[in-house]
Amino acid sequence: MCDKDSIDDMIEYARRSAELTRRRFGALSLAGGLTMMLPAIAGAAEVTETEVEIKTPDGVADAYFVHPSSGAHPGVLMWPDINGLRPAFRTMGKRLATSGYSVLVPNPFYRAGKAPIVPEGASMADDATRQKLMSLMGTLTPEVQVTDAKAYVGYLSSQAAVDGKRKMGTAGYCMGGPMTMRTAATFPDRIGAGASFHGANLATDKADSPHLLVSKMKAQYLIAIAANDDQKDPQAKNLLRDAFAKARLKAEIEVYAETMHGWCSLDSSVYNQAQAEKAWGRMLALFKTALA
Repeated sequence: MCDKDSIDDMIEYARRSAELTRRRFGALSLAGGLTMMLPAIAGAAEVTETEVEIKTPDGVADAYFVHPSSGAHPGVLMWPDINGLRPAFRTMGKRLATSGYSVLVPNPFYRAGKAPIVPEGASMADDATRQKLMSLMGTLTPEVQVTDAKAYVGYLSSQAAVDGKRKMGTAGYCMGGPMTMRTAATFPDRIGAGASFHGANLATDKADSPHLLVSKMKAQYLIAIAANDDQKDPQAKNLLRDAFAKARLKAEIEVYAETMHGWCSLDSSVYNQAQAEKAWGRMLALFKTALA
C-alpha cells in the first residue's frame, strides 16, 4: 500500500503527533485550546453533533456525524490520518459543518475496535504502538477502502441533514488522501469535489496507484502537497496534473512552501497554521462552487 519513504514519513508524523498529545493535548482539550487555535468564522452555523454506528459488510463502524442544526446541506466524507478518529478530527469536522456541510468522520480502524484505537498519549516511538498502527494501516487495502466508502456514502445519502440534490465532497489527510480518490472514482455521479491534504502515495508506479483512477471521476480536486513530500517525490505532482488534464477535470495541485508531512492536522507538532488555513480556505472555495 505504501513505499518505504512514505511509511517513514507517516511514522515520523504520527510520532510527532503522539508527542504533542502526550505533552500538551490534555491541557489543550481542557482549555478548549484546539478550537481556540482556529480563527472565528463569521456567520458560523449552529451544529448538531452525534456519535453514530454504521453497518458495513465487515461489521459496525463508529463515526462522528456533525451538521448544521437546521436544513439539508451537502454531505462531506472526511477521512482521518493514521492516528484515526480522535478529538482533533472531531474539531475539524465540526468546523467544516459550521460552514454549512453535513460531515461524517469515520473510525477507519473499526474492525479492530472503537476509536480511539490507541490511548491518549501513546507514542509512535513505542514499538508496540508503531507496529499496531502500521499493521492496521496495512489492512486498509484499496478493496477495503472501497467497501467502507460505499457504506459511508450510503449513510450520508440516507440522512435528512444531507441534501440529496447536491453533490457530495470528500476530504482526506495522509493515508486518507488516496481514500478520497477511490471514493470519487467509485461514485463519479455523487462526488463532486475532493480534497487531499499531505496525501500519501497519490501517484506511484504501482498498478493500483490512485492517480490511475482519475479517468473514472467527475470530481474537481484540491491536492495540497507538503514541501518535504515533494522533495522526496517531485514527479508525483506532475503525474497528478497530467491525469486530471487528460480527464478534463479542474484540479488545484500545489506544493505548500515550508511545510512538513502532516502540517494540516490540528494536533500535529508540525502543524503550520498559516499554510493550513490557506489550504482550508481553498477547500471551502472548491466545495462552494463544485457541490451544487
